[in-house]
Amino acid sequence: MNIQDFPVRAGRAARYLLNTRTDAPSTSDRIDELNALDTAEAAQLLASLPESKALAVIARPELHDAADIVAALPTAQAVKLLKGTAHDRVTDLFQSMGDVGRRNQIFARLDPATARAVEHLMSYPRRTAGAMMTTEFVSVPAGFTVGETLAHVRRVERASETVYAIYVLDERHDNLVGVVTLRRLITGDPEADILDLARKDGVVSATPLMGQDEVARLIRANNLLALPVLDDYGRVLGIVTVDDVIDTMIADTTEDAQKYGGMEALGKPYMQIGIGGMIGKRAGWLAALFLGEMLTATAMQHFETELEKAIVLTLFVPLIMSSGGNSGSQATSLIIRALAVGELQLKDWWKVALRELPTGIALGSILGAVGFVRIAVWQLAGFYDYGSHWMLVGATVFAALIGIVTFGSMAGSMLPFLLQKLKFDPASASAPFVATLVDVSGLVIYFTVALAILSGTLL
Repeated sequence: MNIQDFPVRAGRAARYLLNTRTDAPSTSDRIDELNALDTAEAAQLLASLPESKALAVIARPELHDAADIVAALPTAQAVKLLKGTAHDRVTDLFQSMGDVGRRNQIFARLDPATARAVEHLMSYPRRTAGAMMTTEFVSVPAGFTVGETLAHVRRVERASETVYAIYVLDERHDNLVGVVTLRRLITGDPEADILDLARKDGVVSATPLMGQDEVARLIRANNLLALPVLDDYGRVLGIVTVDDVIDTMIADTTEDAQKYGGMEALGKPYMQIGIGGMIGKRAGWLAALFLGEMLTATAMQHFETELEKAIVLTLFVPLIMSSGGNSGSQATSLIIRALAVGELQLKDWWKVALRELPTGIALGSILGAVGFVRIAVWQLAGFYDYGSHWMLVGATVFAALIGIVTFGSMAGSMLPFLLQKLKFDPASASAPFVATLVDVSGLVIYFTVALAILSGTLL
């Protein structure tokens, strides 16, 4: 619904801002107020703000449903706001705009420069430097003096994403020849050549198809506020700023956390998702996990005869299943995080396997020893009678836990590598999924060990 489709309501949307504050609200306050309104009312309130304040609000990723709010504005006002907004933010808004017809209508009214920049940014795959970068940066020809550069910065600073780095370009080919920090610029001799202050060697840069994780690593490792993105000829296509990286990583971390919990990523803040949408996001995964857990019943049915002969074995089934699932979930969370921050690569899978194998054996031995001691204490203290072969039962639990925890650690650590190899998101290796996988396998290991140790006695 566009703002022009409903009458001006001096009511709730306008009174909301007036009645809730007596002082001038900050940008953060305005965003909170807009987030509390529905899309149509938020658009009406945004339209009533002075242009500079509306631009400050639109630029912030904390504004929920920003794309829909812009789409609900009158076309002329939406175009005016987008013209004053950073190109990378405009790209985000267009990509999030649900009404394709409305998006095309607004896009057709953009000025040619903004339209070209947005179209260019939208051509890059998500989670790449090209998709994250902004084309609004400060650059000067190599022939400029420090004084000329300072004057240029004063003229264009409002239209640039950041002025903390000035990119010096070759006057003939426009390729990057050096970078000058703002600190060096303002302390330099106004008559000096700008190239005298520029860092020419070892300039850190990204390619447009570089993944966001590698971009974040470069910015962190080199303590940068902005990273230039260069084409094959060394020309600056744009820059990725540290705040763009933070915003993108926060969004992806939220999405990965939701996937790791065993559900489809919400895509919106929790309170913005309706009950029906929430059920839709969670039901599929729960049903899949439930079907997986049904294999547990199948495994137990296979060992039905052994269970009838040694009912005491059933007492430790929850212990066995939870220990294997916990070890698998631990390993999965560690590997997913290491892959996400670049500590591990796909080729490192065998190194991880060589680490997780002895780790799993050691952890399983610790848990197995605790389980054996628990059985012994309960038996000797008279808390429970495990029968005359209680030591063999304890040995079964001890040996089974070593096998199950080791398998859980190996499966949990290898699954993210497998998913990445298959071009899936490693975060899809959710904790419930790993636990389900290890539960079924753990039962098979447990009863196989029991058959080997208890055969001829309880079995």
